[in-house]
Amino acid sequence: MRAIGFSTGSLTLGDFKRALTWLDKSSATAVELSALRRHELDPMVISMNSLNLSKYSFVSVHAPSNFHKDDEDQVIHLLLNFKQKGWPIVVHPDAIYDFSKWRCFKNFLMLENMDKRKPTGRNVFELQEIFDILPDAALCFDLAHARQYDASMTEAYLIAKAFSRRISQVHISEVGTQSSHTRLSPSAISAYREISSLIPSNVPIIIESQVPAQAIEEELSAALHALGNG
Repeated sequence: MRAIGFSTGSLTLGDFKRALTWLDKSSATAVELSALRRHELDPMVISMNSLNLSKYSFVSVHAPSNFHKDDEDQVIHLLLNFKQKGWPIVVHPDAIYDFSKWRCFKNFLMLENMDKRKPTGRNVFELQEIFDILPDAALCFDLAHARQYDASMTEAYLIAKAFSRRISQVHISEVGTQSSHTRLSPSAISAYREISSLIPSNVPIIIESQVPAQAIEEELSAALHALGNG
């Protein structure tokens, strides 16, 4: 069975240690350490060597989604600590100022396709332009972003077909009209199942649904069902 787990930010906003405590009691086998806000990154770097992540077969880190241009070098410097541990880095394309500076991550960099609010990274054409600059980068395929951008799932299909070899992680949840991540609905599960066969079976799943601790196992099962594993 493929590795599956949660983003810490979806469980306990800004408190990755508390989220890990919740996940310790779950069947999750993957985790994404979320530093979605710039002020969360430094404490995560300080704590990374003391975290007990032995239960996880896959660990990734989500970079800040917004930071000042003058801080880009420092953000990259901090994120390289995770690369040294073998943890891939998820980054929003619209957060990057100088793409050339991010080439140092090589295939440890996972670019995430964006929702309709963002100016780039939303479709195959925009993603290809970025991969032309960062040819070694991988893709974090966010199904909810793709569905919000194109409810017919045509764009999701095109992304999966065009970048199948780049997909190194899947984000799964439901995204509403206000672009907030919520629990998987039957309609979202049905939509994701339509393209599940295009996602390599060894790619880890990271759930971004905002759920309480008691709903973790139910959402894990729903996510597996959405991708054709149940």
